[in-house]
Amino acid sequence: MSGATRAAAAPRLYDRTTELAAVAELSARAAAGGGGVLLVAGGPGLGRTALLDRAVLDAPLRAHRVAAPSGNRVPWSGVRALLAALAPTPSAARAALRVARGPDGVAGALTALRAGEPLLLGVDDHHLWDAHSRAALAAAWRAGSGPWAWVVSLAGHHRPPEVPGARLLRLAPLGREGAAALLDEVCRSPLKPAVRARLVDEAAGHPGVLTAMAARLSAAQLAGETDLPATVADDEVLRQVYQGLLDSLPAECGRVLTLVAVAGEAGPGAGDDAGADDPAGGPARPPSSRSGARPVGADAVLAVARTARTSPEALDRLVTDGLLRGPREALRFEDPLLRRAVLGAVAPARRRDLRALFTPPRDAGVPCGPARTSAPRDPGPRGSALDRGAGHRADRLRPADEVRALPGVVRGRAELARGLAGMADGPVADAHQVLLLAASLLREDAPEEAADARFLAMEAAWSAGDADACATALAAGDGPGAATGPGVARGGGDGAERDFRDGMRAALAVRLHEAREPLARVVARDGVSDEPRLLLRAGAAALVLGDAASAVRVHSRALAAVRAEGRTALLPRVLEHLSYAELRAGRHERAAAHAREGLRAAHLTGQRNSAAHQHAVLALAASVAGDTRAVAEHAGRALVTARPHGLAQATTLAEWSLARAELGGGLAAHAAARLAPLVGAGPRSGHFALRMLAVPCFVEAACAAGRRSDARAAAEEFAVWADLGLDPQAPAQLARCRALLAGTEDSARWYGEAVRHHAGCGNDFERARTLLAYGKWLRRRRRPVEARAPLSDALVTFERASAGVWADQARAELRATGGAVGGTGPVGAAGELTPQQQRIAGLVADGATNREIADRLSLSPRTVDHHLRNVFARLGVRSRVELSGVLSRAARDGYGGVR
Repeated sequence: MSGATRAAAAPRLYDRTTELAAVAELSARAAAGGGGVLLVAGGPGLGRTALLDRAVLDAPLRAHRVAAPSGNRVPWSGVRALLAALAPTPSAARAALRVARGPDGVAGALTALRAGEPLLLGVDDHHLWDAHSRAALAAAWRAGSGPWAWVVSLAGHHRPPEVPGARLLRLAPLGREGAAALLDEVCRSPLKPAVRARLVDEAAGHPGVLTAMAARLSAAQLAGETDLPATVADDEVLRQVYQGLLDSLPAECGRVLTLVAVAGEAGPGAGDDAGADDPAGGPARPPSSRSGARPVGADAVLAVARTARTSPEALDRLVTDGLLRGPREALRFEDPLLRRAVLGAVAPARRRDLRALFTPPRDAGVPCGPARTSAPRDPGPRGSALDRGAGHRADRLRPADEVRALPGVVRGRAELARGLAGMADGPVADAHQVLLLAASLLREDAPEEAADARFLAMEAAWSAGDADACATALAAGDGPGAATGPGVARGGGDGAERDFRDGMRAALAVRLHEAREPLARVVARDGVSDEPRLLLRAGAAALVLGDAASAVRVHSRALAAVRAEGRTALLPRVLEHLSYAELRAGRHERAAAHAREGLRAAHLTGQRNSAAHQHAVLALAASVAGDTRAVAEHAGRALVTARPHGLAQATTLAEWSLARAELGGGLAAHAAARLAPLVGAGPRSGHFALRMLAVPCFVEAACAAGRRSDARAAAEEFAVWADLGLDPQAPAQLARCRALLAGTEDSARWYGEAVRHHAGCGNDFERARTLLAYGKWLRRRRRPVEARAPLSDALVTFERASAGVWADQARAELRATGGAVGGTGPVGAAGELTPQQQRIAGLVADGATNREIADRLSLSPRTVDHHLRNVFARLGVRSRVELSGVLSRAARDGYGGVR
């Protein structure tokens, strides 16, 4: 059947066999009642829209292609256009839009318009659709309901939407045969073989460039009767292909792209047409085969960009989006034709001026860049270290005195960039020292940046677990000239930094009476800012004060600010801080959700240290859920980076999560042995800010393992710490520790006190652990009737927190008292599975393998395995046979929808 938006003529495609086969497979799946999502990514002119047109024309079912509306920033404009293409009347489209904006979403709207009808829906230029429409479509795709084949095109440098089971295809340039065949189709007259070969070489397989070149040549040129231009794919041709992409970039990103393109021109004396002729004097070579661009150092670009008030995040965004590739010392364009298009858009005079910023004078080895200075001549290598993209390796490329001749602010900014790189992916102790050096170099001329460097130095030391180094970084702000100047006043004033410095130093020295007031002022003042760096500072202050709720609020505000400003390089760090604050607040599932997002952002931006922190948070959250496999996986990945890079905080969290999983699984001796060094003193101890937080877990494990003297010593130290008031949970946990250690007469009193304290601190998981311990104690004292109430309460709380292994313990204890577990057991839980989990569980119970389930539901086997592990944990079963029995009982007991 034909849809209203089919293309009028069938576009012929070349070298797209894989893509067309994927579309045909998806169409057949939809026609059979299935469905799925196929994502097609590619750069400008590579044929995304042509592929969608071909898919619509070839589809054996009703098919539509819907492009991004011209007013793409109008909320819901994309969904409105999609529904208008499907609706028989405008009124029906308006009614469907109301459904789409409600709880039923786009899937409900499509069902209302085309109930049960298979459809192929082409969503063109998904990255240009408005945010509301993109979110609504993603929700519909993740739900996976309906016989709909979605073929979605998006720009290659944009991050594809996250859809479980979706297939992603990236369009590649055409091969020589495909490119030649396309030329023969689009040319108005026959081609001479030599001309065809020349055009294929210049276009490097790019369909859009091939088509634009063919359109600009005359019949005589195509036939070889008159000469071709020196460069057929000239600025005008490239502008036709790439102008839309360049116009869509933020202004700062466009400026940085221009700087990278200019800095990469071959040789300091390169002219505007550098590389156009063969060095041997022969005919011009195709641009795509020339090595005209050299790699560019990020530090050199950032040094020049700062003079134009361009944010460093613009460069990070270009790298994250994939427009630039390579290590920091050798950036290059992913698409060489895009580089030429960028250069072609720069006026020759402007291009020469920019090149001069990256090129030293011919008669001296004087460093050049955003600020020039006088220096003696030097016979060493020409060009500054920054120009060479070496940055932190300047001392190896030129004599040390020439490096010192650079202006302090230039050196300071280079060291600041180097320190940030070290914090992202390197030993954090080294980054701490580099950032201290940056702070000293920036102190006079850039006090606001110096303050940032000091805060980052403290953060690096904090990650390393070095309290003395934290104090050193804070002390670097003392003395005249610290944190002054107009920039600092705008950023919160010298008073804000002084409060943070004084409060943190007092807290590190355990003088809490001195720390509370200045740190509270930091939270109150910086916590309402719109500047992420100030919000991070306020969040850190809130955590030190033990105010986890304020820390979550402030870091959530920082996350919103970072997302609004598109600061992709800062996103992993903010998510890391937010997820840790949520752990402290007992919000484990939310912490895991933010850590997963932070992990993706860290991988995209190459920040392995942040990824290690996110893995550690995910491991600790998984230890609450009792998913031992996830705990081992995330903890192992965290430790791979954390140990060599000295990330004491991530190491402590990872080890703690392994111990808690062992304790939950009944391996108390293993858990106690793992935690003992973390909670003790000495070189093997855990992170100074986490050591006391892990003590209650150690006491529980040590008591169960018969190490009561070790548990008592740790509890005594914990009691001193709890009196400081740094953690609202500490009084309840201390009472639980005393109950575990007390004699028979006193334990009940201590358990009662622990429960009373828990009522005011809000961490349901810790409260449930106390109730479980109390119920166990009562049952072992042959008081089963009294034990049932705390055990039932613990069971319900564990189930609400998805703490599967802990719920199993509570359920077993409750059964041992003779109490009924009711609908909260596996049978009751079966009715609470998500629709996708119910489908997978039902197919498993029917005997299907993971591969068969994946094929039937258009998912990957890995996604099926993930859902199945969650089903096993939720139902408390350990095998497919047990799962089948649970579902059979659930169906018999009236929990519908699970088969």
